[in-house]
Amino acid sequence: MGVNPNISSRISGVGAFVPEKIMTNHDLEKMMDTSDEWIVQRTGINQRHWVEQNVSTSDLGFKASLDAIADAGLKKEDIDMIIFATLSPDHDFPGSACFLQDKLGLSGIAALDIRQQCSGFIYGLSIADKFIQSGSHKNILLVGGEIHSKGLDKTPNGRAVSVLFGDGAGAVIVSATEVKDASKDGHIIATNLHADGAFAKELWLPGPGTGFDDPERVPKTMIQEGWHYPQMNGKTVFVHAVKRMCETLVHTCTSSGVKLEDVDLFLFHQANLRINDKVGEMLQIPADKVFNTIQNYGNTTAATIPLGMRDAIKAGKLKRGMLVASAAFGSGFTWASGLWRY
Repeated sequence: MGVNPNISSRISGVGAFVPEKIMTNHDLEKMMDTSDEWIVQRTGINQRHWVEQNVSTSDLGFKASLDAIADAGLKKEDIDMIIFATLSPDHDFPGSACFLQDKLGLSGIAALDIRQQCSGFIYGLSIADKFIQSGSHKNILLVGGEIHSKGLDKTPNGRAVSVLFGDGAGAVIVSATEVKDASKDGHIIATNLHADGAFAKELWLPGPGTGFDDPERVPKTMIQEGWHYPQMNGKTVFVHAVKRMCETLVHTCTSSGVKLEDVDLFLFHQANLRINDKVGEMLQIPADKVFNTIQNYGNTTAATIPLGMRDAIKAGKLKRGMLVASAAFGSGFTWASGLWRY
């Protein structure tokens, strides 16, 4: 089935959820060799939310989904597909979209997980957009959800990575629409997706997995060597993130006939405030057009952009009819950008 030129897609609803428990930088000072000053200077993060013991990623996604469905003015039964972007699934298999589907009581509709890490939301938005344009679906639930806190090294050995991450979920409803006035009507204009697997081990979680030189998927040395914790080459990630986010953002806007100065609001992935500040500096984007939330949530990977959308709406920074641009960069390496009128 091809693209129907008369059908476009729009973000009809936005929702988010974060667990109640807040972990400040001062809380982390008691767990590892770090300080509030060190974390703020290098990341811009003041606090993050971490789940309690009996909470799963699909639990967070469920709360965010209900929020988004209500915001769209729909019933659960109006949803005809679920896309769940996460790197921290409830279990290795099946995917978290299936667990979320059951919690929503939506048996029978398509449910898929995607694993594009920090770029997951924009990848998912592109997938949803294509399904809507094909005419096969009308209302797609797109969720970005993560629980990092259960998989972090909370000892001094893990401080460079563990201070960065928080738990949370964001969700949007992508719905079919007819655009009568492109300067006012909400619609997804363009998405731009990229990856370079040559850098896969610069930011990754080695285990458990089948990639070990061992007959077991969970080798005995995995725990001893700390392979079950995230590994990151911070300098390499920073340099590539700034370069690739700038490139893809300019490409998406230019190919859509949009100037950067025409964009009303920029919603960047929230990995590090220094990355976003550098992107803004290089592209000469006014600071008041960039909406950041990393100071409150840390890096929630696939959830950061929809979380930011929800907060921007509540803060009055994002209103219907505004032109929005997003860019993200993450493990894989993957990077992506999107342009839409909200």
